Amino acid sequence: MADQYQYNINEEKIVKDSHTKEIDLINRDPKQINEDVVKVEFEDVIAEPDGTHSLDGVWKLSYTTFTVSKYWCYRVLSAVFGIPVALLWGFLFACISFCHIWAVVPCIKSCLIESQCISRIYSLCIQTFCDPFFEALGKIFSSVRVALRKEV
Repeated sequence: MADQYQYNINEEKIVKDSHTKEIDLINRDPKQINEDVVKVEFEDVIAEPDGTHSLDGVWKLSYTTFTVSKYWCYRVLSAVFGIPVALLWGFLFACISFCHIWAVVPCIKSCLIESQCISRIYSLCIQTFCDPFFEALGKIFSSVRVALRKEV
């Protein structure tokens, strides 16, 4: 009884923890799904080849402007649109999960059950009608000998 109670407490903790999971505020891309896509730096976009250089002050100010504007534009956009877009993605993946759990998997399972039934009927027909016919043909032609001679 104590083991069952302990099991229920552990099961309850697992369910509770999945909804109140701690979020890592340092590493926000632990699976690195956006590593190559959106990691854009100033040097990846703007570059001056040798022999064509702007003034040093313009280059430094351009670097600062690019970096700061990218940083704050992303922060403002994520502050304004982050929660509504997260809500939409949450709904979308909930709908996909619902369809998959309540429609796709049962439909596939139903098709597998039906095809298994048809497979058994087909197998029975083959064993009943075709197997004896081909066994008889095999016995008829089993005594045929083929001799190959090469004449010069």
